[in-house]
Amino acid sequence: MSLYKLFSLFAAGIFAVVGLIFLFFPDAALVFFNRISGYFGLPEASFEGAGFYLTLAVAYMYLVTLLAILMYRNPAQHIYPFLLTHAKLASSILSLLLFFIYQPYLIFFANFVVDGLIGLAALYFYLKIRKTGLSGNA
Repeated sequence: MSLYKLFSLFAAGIFAVVGLIFLFFPDAALVFFNRISGYFGLPEASFEGAGFYLTLAVAYMYLVTLLAILMYRNPAQHIYPFLLTHAKLASSILSLLLFFIYQPYLIFFANFVVDGLIGLAALYFYLKIRKTGLSGNA
């Protein structure tokens, strides 16, 4: 299995699991990051207003899961990693901005790092597919 297909399958699984966690345990991520925020000298994130954003978070996780599945099923199509790159890098950059402008919550910084790395990996595959097409070593 090529590295690209392995990345796509792994990403789809992780995105789906995170979406389900958001849906069925909506406070779990905030509880986890709030518990360890003190170790980094950071404030705890507020739970206020999180209800409405749950809808948006679950829909976003559905969309990135779908993109990763489409990447896996159609590895020669460069549009799917292109879209995943934009989704993940936008999430990453926004999280960093919120960390500095709004509040320095650990969950913002963690999302900056995680989504940034996923976005850069998707960008790598997008550029590789666009330039040379997908080969067995992608």
